Amino acid sequence: MATSLRCFLRSGKRAGLVAAQRGFSRSSAAAVQVNVRDALNQAMDEELERDERVFLLGEEVAQYDGAYKVSRGLWKKYGDKRIIDTPISEMGFAGIAVGAAMAGLRPICEFMTFNFSMQAIDQVINSAAKTYYMSAGLQPVPIVFRGPNGASAGVAAQHSQCFAAWYAHCPGLKVVSPWNSEDARGLLKAAIRDDNPVVFLENELMYGVPFEMSEESLSKDFTIPIGKAKVERQGAHVTLVSHSRFVGLCLDAAAVLAKEGVDCEVNEPTAPGWACPVLQPRGNAVTPMSSR
Repeated sequence: MATSLRCFLRSGKRAGLVAAQRGFSRSSAAAVQVNVRDALNQAMDEELERDERVFLLGEEVAQYDGAYKVSRGLWKKYGDKRIIDTPISEMGFAGIAVGAAMAGLRPICEFMTFNFSMQAIDQVINSAAKTYYMSAGLQPVPIVFRGPNGASAGVAAQHSQCFAAWYAHCPGLKVVSPWNSEDARGLLKAAIRDDNPVVFLENELMYGVPFEMSEESLSKDFTIPIGKAKVERQGAHVTLVSHSRFVGLCLDAAAVLAKEGVDCEVNEPTAPGWACPVLQPRGNAVTPMSSR
């Protein structure tokens, strides 16, 4: 069995344990299974319905429902003016999206893969990221750049790069990297409402993985503040810090170490580089500990 498929199946088995580790899932007995793809789709649907300034553009996002079907059904519901198929020119449609944001709209700009964002890097960095703070807050740029990031199966090195560190080092950008369905839903809704440009890094291998979500987290008013780390597992000895798909691998590692008497905390900075943990001493080592 391929490594990526084993990880996918392991993530699916782990989904049932999430309720015991997350506050929102504990708050209601009426939890339902929602995969990450559907959580993202719901978030965009609700924000498109809530705010007529929101629109989605990118390659194959409309009639084809998106390369990974994240925008499934949105074109049929909102039409050509708000779900826009673009030519294969990332520099072109990213520039259109940035200009629309400066004019008062709230675009969601989908890259089929974040590797293609390199074709639009001037628009992302020099136009979107710098304008809001260089104008002293007079010119908001409320745009979300979203799409799959990182490695997947059979896509070669050109389509396997992780851009979290790249974009986290750029002043003016908020960078978000969700792990589960609750993260994906709450953080995407928050990103769309934010007046800053947000880079929203999804993971192709996580799209089909289901997680439990409570009735509270499925509310149309549910958002997760950008820049706050979360403790996925309490622990007393050492802290494991990761984001996106590797949060699940950290939980697996914590379970193995628990059998050897090592109690691990698993910390998820959903905005890598933006939510910086505080360094605190633990025994003979200094480990990053989240601020609770």
